[in-house]
Amino acid sequence: MTVGVVFVSHSAKIAEGLVDLARQMAPTVALIPAGGTDDGRIGTSFDLITDAIEQADSGEGVVVLCDLGSAILTAETALDLLDDDDRDRVRIVDAPLVEGGVAAAVAAETGADVAGVADAAASADTAADPRFADEPDAPPAPPQGLDEIDVEPDGPISDTVTLINREGLHARPAAEFVKLVSAFDAAVTVNGVDAKSLLRIMALGLTEGDEVALSATGPEAADAVRALAELVSSGFGEA
Repeated sequence: MTVGVVFVSHSAKIAEGLVDLARQMAPTVALIPAGGTDDGRIGTSFDLITDAIEQADSGEGVVVLCDLGSAILTAETALDLLDDDDRDRVRIVDAPLVEGGVAAAVAAETGADVAGVADAAASADTAADPRFADEPDAPPAPPQGLDEIDVEPDGPISDTVTLINREGLHARPAAEFVKLVSAFDAAVTVNGVDAKSLLRIMALGLTEGDEVALSATGPEAADAVRALAELVSSGFGEA
């Protein structure tokens, strides 16, 4: 079971479209739209939001994202009327609906708890701003083969591979990258940013032919770098 994500929009079409988009990267997560009014007009519905939260909650919690201020007010009203136990599992996140929703869905797909999913959604406010980029753990390593991973004494493990995807590191491969990172007990950066942040990876704007500099520390750092290098070199199944 995973944390569920609810998309609240004044438009049913927008909410449904965002679910379709996020599902490409998070196929096992409960992604529920709550758009428009009960009779299909532009607006929000207390009943639709309440039902969506109930559908999304598998017991692990729910993160709710909204498009406009009045949608947040309606969602907060729905939250106030939930039972105490149910309310404690729900987070309403003030974040960009598209970027935050996709980031939340991918975080949920990796098995993050409700706080982690909420944090992923909230990161959309700063992820594209270079002032908030993480400091790299080490300078980018020179290009090398998969069998030549650099291991420095007491330092990070690193490797650099070339991106071969014609469309670059767009949403779907970036999501695959983040999900693989989450499988290892290691702190990983890619070109100096947190490799568990979908939005920061996408904000790098990596295109075909660019170098992907991997660096990791932790008990499974070597395994993580090797697996990620292989994933990038394979073209994520797209090349």
